[in-house]
Amino acid sequence: MNSNRRILLKQRPQGMPTPDDFAIVEAPVPALGADEVLVRNRFLSLDPYMRGQMDGGKSYIQAIEIGDVMNGHTVGEVVESKNAAFAPGDLVWGPGHWQEYAVLKSPPLRKITGSHSPSAWLGPMGLPGWTAYVGLFDLGAPKPGETIVVSSATGAVGALVGQLAKRYGLRTVGIAGGEAKCRYAVDELGYDVCVDYKSSDFPAALAAACPTGVDIDFENVGGAILDAVWPLLNSHARVIICGLMAQYNLKTKYPGPELTHLLKSRLTIRGFIISDYAGRFPEAIAQMSARLASGEIKIREDITDGIENAPSAFIGMLQGRNFGKTIVRIG
Repeated sequence: MNSNRRILLKQRPQGMPTPDDFAIVEAPVPALGADEVLVRNRFLSLDPYMRGQMDGGKSYIQAIEIGDVMNGHTVGEVVESKNAAFAPGDLVWGPGHWQEYAVLKSPPLRKITGSHSPSAWLGPMGLPGWTAYVGLFDLGAPKPGETIVVSSATGAVGALVGQLAKRYGLRTVGIAGGEAKCRYAVDELGYDVCVDYKSSDFPAALAAACPTGVDIDFENVGGAILDAVWPLLNSHARVIICGLMAQYNLKTKYPGPELTHLLKSRLTIRGFIISDYAGRFPEAIAQMSARLASGEIKIREDITDGIENAPSAFIGMLQGRNFGKTIVRIG
């Protein structure tokens, strides 16, 4: 069997990661123990949360130590199994990380069923889909006719939130970078309007797009984008902090919003980690599967070939150069 190419964390980034922060190594394919499954990874999901793991320190998810393989979820094919629930040839989802082969146990390993593309389990059927569904309906508590603002509107989570919200009867306002992404958000994803955060008049344009204010902010970016949303929040608005992409690579703390508005308008602001809602995953999977099969939601994938190119794809995602869900096709 071939050796196992892996991407390790070589050093902790100082600001935006660079290729020098990663190391590509070859290692033997590991042997199986009791109840374990050997998976040949086919697709790797790249997600913003990984950036926080690279810094070390206490967080909601375990840090990546220097010299460890980079964390991440994969879709792959079972090559060998010592677990009766899995057989060679099965397609599976699990934490296979940035490598060609992984030895996994169940849980968390899941067998993939249904007719969807395997890579869909890294998008609407996987963590992004669960995050969009649970975040919108459980934390956002939407009501038809309300206005929702979604930053990173064409990203893996934001694209799904916008489509779910529109189908539920909300006025959907997206925020994305560049004319192409904004046009895609409206023409393909169905947003009512999408505002380009790169434009010189972004705060004014966002205000014009939200004439009755904002009832739900599904925040994936933070920084100056959250600053622009903040004064538009209506009384009893809900702010769901799903991600803070604009702040992950800063070397100094970003100044926070004026919190007197939170007090006066009785806002609800929640940090949101999808792993806290594991009990909701089966419903989210069923709902997203049905909506994907019916064509109710659309997906776009930004695919890079080769495990050796994972670091550059990851850096590009953090810089906003991806267009859709960022995936590495390993084999």
